[in-house]
Amino acid sequence: MKIIVDVMGGDKPQEVIKGAIDSLFLSKDFSIILVGNEELITATLSTLKYDSARVEILPSTEDISCSDEPTVAIRKKTESSLVKSYDLLKREEEVVGLISAGSTGAVLTGGFMKIGRLKGVSRPALAPALPTLTGGKVLLIDSGANVDCKPINLCHFALLGSAYYRAAFGVERPRVALLCNGTEKEKGNALVKAAYPLMEQMDINFVGNMEARDVLSGKYDVIVADGFAGNVALKATEGGVVTLLKMLKSGIKSSFRAKIGYLFLKPVFTELRKTMDINGQGGAVLLGLKKPVVKVHGSATASAVTIAVSQITTLANFGYNDKLTEALSSLPEGFGAESAV
Repeated sequence: MKIIVDVMGGDKPQEVIKGAIDSLFLSKDFSIILVGNEELITATLSTLKYDSARVEILPSTEDISCSDEPTVAIRKKTESSLVKSYDLLKREEEVVGLISAGSTGAVLTGGFMKIGRLKGVSRPALAPALPTLTGGKVLLIDSGANVDCKPINLCHFALLGSAYYRAAFGVERPRVALLCNGTEKEKGNALVKAAYPLMEQMDINFVGNMEARDVLSGKYDVIVADGFAGNVALKATEGGVVTLLKMLKSGIKSSFRAKIGYLFLKPVFTELRKTMDINGQGGAVLLGLKKPVVKVHGSATASAVTIAVSQITTLANFGYNDKLTEALSSLPEGFGAESAV
């Protein structure tokens, strides 16, 4: 199988290339197609050691920036690295997925327009995996692809997230919760209150409502939300972690005693930074498309791209789309994609 890497989407194209090449040493089951400025790609590859038989280059002459209107850019910038990547992903059966550090709006729009939804899925959703206090991962779906949702969309997000969690982390019955302003069944806005009884009817391990303060607690495996609330929760969590680390750093520098204490606790802080590093989580998978797409951070390091490649190979080897299609077909009457219209 082949995996496409959009080189030009992010801030560090050389890091993206290096991460893609590093992934080749993890497994011999796939090859990489690098899409972007041919001169830049060739120059970067000349500094690396790799099996050239497993790397292809697809040249592009345009870029899509964050200031471009996504729909217009996908339609008109046909020579951009992202559009050429999507066209190849759609056209070639052996190409199983795409990684991009580009504009989130363009990546999402391209996925909808070029690849399309898997049959039975009302809306694809972004699902980043975050570290938890217990050492595991929690999947937050949706985290920004769908700002306005209907109850059936949240049900499909729950199914998408459960299937992915089984594939990625080997948990047969992941704990699924609804993001809410309280844990009681009666809490929530109209959307959450309508989605709750529907999820109770589904063949998933639905454990009820949860509060945003427990996102990283390890009590849940899959957190379901509309894209607006999910993105707010994601950004607030990331911001809170960054602020806490800055406060700790400032506190350590504030006195001689604190600096001495830090010497004893340095391994703890080092492990904490490593655990909370966004580059150590790979990317957010856009679930529900006919082929998987992974959106990595615009400033992603090589390690993030390497992990993103493994995310796609995991889905491909697990047969994610086939298993998801089977799960969708077993939903109760009235849970189909047509119910979201």
